[in-house]
Amino acid sequence: MKSIRDIYKIGTGPSSSHTMGPEAAARIFQSENPDADSFRVNLYGSLSKTGKGHGTDRAVIQTFAPVPCEVIFEKEDPADMKHPNTLDITAFKDGQVLRTQRYFSIGGGDIRIEGQSETVNQEETYLENSFAEIRQFCQYRYIDLVEYISINEDESLWEYLAEVWKTMQAAVQAGLHKEGILPGGLKISRKAKVLYNQELATKHPEVIECQKVCAYAYAVSEENADNGTIVTAPTCGSCGVLPAVLYYFREKRHIDDDKIINALAVAGIFGELAKKNASVSGAECGCQAEIGVACSMAAAAVGYLFNYSIDQIEYAAEIALEHHLGLTCDPICGLVQIPCIERNAVAAMRAINSANLAFFLSDTRRISYDMVLKSMYQTGLDMNESYRETSEGGLAKAYSRRGNRR
Repeated sequence: MKSIRDIYKIGTGPSSSHTMGPEAAARIFQSENPDADSFRVNLYGSLSKTGKGHGTDRAVIQTFAPVPCEVIFEKEDPADMKHPNTLDITAFKDGQVLRTQRYFSIGGGDIRIEGQSETVNQEETYLENSFAEIRQFCQYRYIDLVEYISINEDESLWEYLAEVWKTMQAAVQAGLHKEGILPGGLKISRKAKVLYNQELATKHPEVIECQKVCAYAYAVSEENADNGTIVTAPTCGSCGVLPAVLYYFREKRHIDDDKIINALAVAGIFGELAKKNASVSGAECGCQAEIGVACSMAAAAVGYLFNYSIDQIEYAAEIALEHHLGLTCDPICGLVQIPCIERNAVAAMRAINSANLAFFLSDTRRISYDMVLKSMYQTGLDMNESYRETSEGGLAKAYSRRGNRR
């Protein structure tokens, strides 16, 4: 399994697979072809169908600049396409083709190069590749998950996670203070500030909790939709869930940053397992792979903050993911706005509820996190393509039928 660093990438929105991934591929290809005087990028699958809304063309053109780049949104996919986020990049010199390379944007900002089995620039950090193996390792040595992580990662991880936490907090704070319309043509107003500042007639703790957690999730998600700086957790589209939960409990329980950073590490284990054994790509497995995994990461983090046992933490993550199985990825107009922003807020609340339920019932469970990951991946593969980030099904289709095309 890869380092936890892999799950948390600091960058700009709105999409890790449609913006960050193609940008990374373009950067690599450009460095390998320094003599090229022009480039062409052919986008296939989900990259073609929702790339305009996600800003894929803008990302690669900016990466190649000032060298000119043509971006083509292909209507037909190649017969041998191995991933729904596929792009071909071609380098030219004096009108002649120098080289063409195929890349796959596999989710969370990661890319894979055709002909290579491993993700670019990533080495295995952990010997264990399932939570069952991790739990057994910890129980045999009487250590907790943070100690397990420390054994496998180098010391620089904690400094990196401190920067991740700083960036998450900045995204919450920035989003809470901004107003205006999000880009893309849907004319969606920012809601985080209004939600956070709204005066309530009732002061019930449950209502206040919902107001704050959801406002924080909206704040980060709106920053992402507005091309702001965020952290993938595990993706850009699901980047609001984990920060919202951590920010809320830091405030409510006065938790220090060191414990928050440890909670990020614990959450990262569950995100990395999802990448290893399933997917975090909406184009591959629907939104269950993005929001569902984000919810499981946040639930695990809450479990750690509440001093849960390893079994309770796993159960919290399992509940959170299990009840997102089958969730479709159907962004209207290919924008990470509807239903994505609201979905982050709902998942943040569900993460808290999952952790609370795990506290009471962890000794009664029959389903493991590993089993749910396997089910999630198979469900994603079985899902109709129109529900996997193509904007051709679900809410995206219902909205387009009203004639409200961007």
